Amino acid sequence: MSLPSNLKYTKDHEWVSIEGDIATVGITHFAQSELGDIVYVEVETLDQTLEKDAVFGTVEAVKTVSDLFLPLSGEVIEFNEDLEKNPENVNSDPYGKGWMIKIKVSDLSQWDDLLDHEAYGKLIGA
Repeated sequence: MSLPSNLKYTKDHEWVSIEGDIATVGITHFAQSELGDIVYVEVETLDQTLEKDAVFGTVEAVKTVSDLFLPLSGEVIEFNEDLEKNPENVNSDPYGKGWMIKIKVSDLSQWDDLLDHEAYGKLIGA
């Protein structure tokens, strides 16, 4: 199972990359494989400032709907609109074309609280 070492992870199976104070967020390969075929990604929090662990959207698979949790406090500044037409990108390329949102992070110290790839691997038994 793919766990890029340059990313950080949450116990809720989101991945995070950061450049300056902008974080890109998606769900992990493990999460998409557990959910199955993704048919819809909904993010209604664009331009909203949310606290860490707040629900920022949902991902709908054939058999279930799951909440998406914000890994870092900040403003949701961008949604990957390509997912509206191609939600399957979350399955086929979760760390690339399947990214979901970008956040302008308000508290960069929260980055240190996220899991590295080794800790996340242990969490999922990889």
